[in-house]
Amino acid sequence: MTLSHTVDTNYSYIIEHPEALRRWKETIASEPYKSYLYSYPHKTSYREFETKLPLSELWSKEPAESFFLYMHIPFCGARCGFCNLFTLPDKSADVHAQYVDALERQAEQWAPFIQNKPIARFAIGGGTPTLLEPFQLDRLFRIAKEKVGMDPSRTSISVETSPETVTIDRLDILKSHQVDRVSMGIQSFIEAEAEAIYRPQKPLEVERALEQLKQYQFPILNLDLIYGLPGQTVDSWLYSLDRALSFEPGEIFIYPLYTREHTIVKPEQIRQSGEDRRILLYTAARDRLLAQGYTQYSMRRFAREEASSNKPLFPYGCQEEGMIGLGCGARSYTRNVHYSSRYSVGRSATASIIADYVAAENYSTADYGIILSDDEKKRRFILKALLHTEGLALSSYVERFGTQTLDDYPELQLLVLTGLACIEPDLLCLTHEGLMYSDAIGDWLISADIRSRMESYVLL
Repeated sequence: MTLSHTVDTNYSYIIEHPEALRRWKETIASEPYKSYLYSYPHKTSYREFETKLPLSELWSKEPAESFFLYMHIPFCGARCGFCNLFTLPDKSADVHAQYVDALERQAEQWAPFIQNKPIARFAIGGGTPTLLEPFQLDRLFRIAKEKVGMDPSRTSISVETSPETVTIDRLDILKSHQVDRVSMGIQSFIEAEAEAIYRPQKPLEVERALEQLKQYQFPILNLDLIYGLPGQTVDSWLYSLDRALSFEPGEIFIYPLYTREHTIVKPEQIRQSGEDRRILLYTAARDRLLAQGYTQYSMRRFAREEASSNKPLFPYGCQEEGMIGLGCGARSYTRNVHYSSRYSVGRSATASIIADYVAAENYSTADYGIILSDDEKKRRFILKALLHTEGLALSSYVERFGTQTLDDYPELQLLVLTGLACIEPDLLCLTHEGLMYSDAIGDWLISADIRSRMESYVLL
């Protein structure tokens, strides 16, 4: 097994030769934003299963003690210039109603497979879930409680929203269902920067939404910002960050601007005068957030210590297994199989996939996804832990797989030898510098097989 196929496959030579080690680190640092692995394996590695997999069998064998319930609402007011998610710009109330009808049918069919264990976490994402009419938004919580058995008094509940959909009637619904965390994407408080990423957003609308959210005192308010926007400077970036901090959010996520061939904003628009300034912007924000009392938990996530639910929550493991994805575009994770509906970014293909989902009568099998090999399970375990500040507990790897991490993947020593990671008695964790290069390190962790599947994926 080798991890370093994307940089240099002769890792033993690199370890023994300082100049080769220096060049290896330079290669990692030269493309700090090569890819963003918010999950592993990436959805572009999924394919149609040769034989449909009965969900009753998949979930009966799932060892997770509790589950993570996720509902995907794939509708938004407009597609932003950086977006490559499975979403469809559509505000039609009748389209939304038909979709929620289908999601309820799916929940009813899945309930017998998943009601044997408690729901520890429940999240509604998208898209923009709060684009739904209040009645439909309320239905989502009732489906979770009445069909799947979610207990809101013991479950951490998170909902995504957007400034223009923050209204009193919707916030009343979130509060009545004991939502713990509301997450709002702002990206920038500067109108010209929002326009540069095709985001129809006015600063006054953002301020209004934040004032309303603060009045409801949700246990955790999360705000998302993006750095590397066309025309953005360090000063304008810190202005947006400071405006966000003035509302005292419990969490802030800072995302580098990612662009791809199928996004509206193109890769060349990131560079200003031929220079990619995202590392500079990242370090400026990191230092500001740490100075303001936030703790860094990953390259993207910063939070205050008191930002947490006050409920007696069900336990849930950090590896995000036992994840139940309801709705078109949602992914589900068992220990051995990841599955979902098909993935698309294009409007017509996305609309077609959603239409097929709405028209379906049977949701009891997994048709599309990936069966994880032992190697991919190990890589996922390493990646999910290493890219967060808590790091990889080496004993937990042994407990899970019966082997030693560095025996299976000695290439990980490269991170330690270059100062990107450190090893404590039972912990392999990234340094501050390593966290800065998390996306490049994550890309380096991708197996040759998964990379081949990703690169051969035809995006609709």
